[in-house]
Amino acid sequence: MPISKIVSGSIASGVLSQEYVVEVLVIGGGGGGAGGSNGGGGGAGGVISTKVNVTPGTAYTVTVGAGGDGGGTAGNNPSVGKGGDSSFNSIVGFGGGAGGDGGTGSKYNGGSGGGGKGESGSAGGSGTNGQGNSGGNGATSPRGSAGGGGAGGASAGGGTNGNGGAGTNAYSVWATATSSGVSGYFAGGGGGGCESINRTGTGGSGGAGSAPNPGNGGAGTANTGSGGGGASRGSGNSGAYAGGDGGSGIVIIRYAGSSAVGSGGDYTVANGGYYYHRFTSSGTFTA
Repeated sequence: MPISKIVSGSIASGVLSQEYVVEVLVIGGGGGGAGGSNGGGGGAGGVISTKVNVTPGTAYTVTVGAGGDGGGTAGNNPSVGKGGDSSFNSIVGFGGGAGGDGGTGSKYNGGSGGGGKGESGSAGGSGTNGQGNSGGNGATSPRGSAGGGGAGGASAGGGTNGNGGAGTNAYSVWATATSSGVSGYFAGGGGGGCESINRTGTGGSGGAGSAPNPGNGGAGTANTGSGGGGASRGSGNSGAYAGGDGGSGIVIIRYAGSSAVGSGGDYTVANGGYYYHRFTSSGTFTA
């Protein structure tokens, strides 16, 4: 039995508790990028990590949030979606906010907030304290939408920038061990589109979608929690484009030891003195 499994107990009772400690990384799904001629980038899913005592033989529910839907070609399109929440038991990483399309409502807020729409100059969505950052504000002149917020930093505003907020590489060891993330990063904000200027809204590090010029917003990479890119028409062009879907979330569980104590997930591996369980879709971790 790995010594990490026996972490608490009562000498007086003569019986050791079999609870053991796991570390949990929970990342929500990224928000979708807005469509139309000039859409805000989707915000990254919230990132939260904590330690939990688990009991052998007990099944713990794991939920992996879906990426939010990218918006259609019409402006103010209600189809643009917030990312889904991810969770381990009661620990929740909130889905990223939808990219701004000129509408209002709570769907633009999330783990990290979606970028505000250009032309209307809408404010970016707000992030959740301790999980992510706010999206940037859209600009009325020049008509540039903002990128979504990322787990590693807030988005740049609209106008001549529109880049999504950076993701986080604080869990690069986890990413490497489980073949996850993008170059060690998770949860970047999607790039924002533009209309009266020519620029590319670059997605934040971590697999976020960009806003090409012109074209449909790029999708966030699956299981990174990164936001989708906004649609971008650019200067002198006509027509409208679709926003990119957000990347789905991920849940990773690890504990000290070189042999499997728990079970569950689509990928398990011993690495660097820890045993990792990766969940790229919803399931159950049995301690």
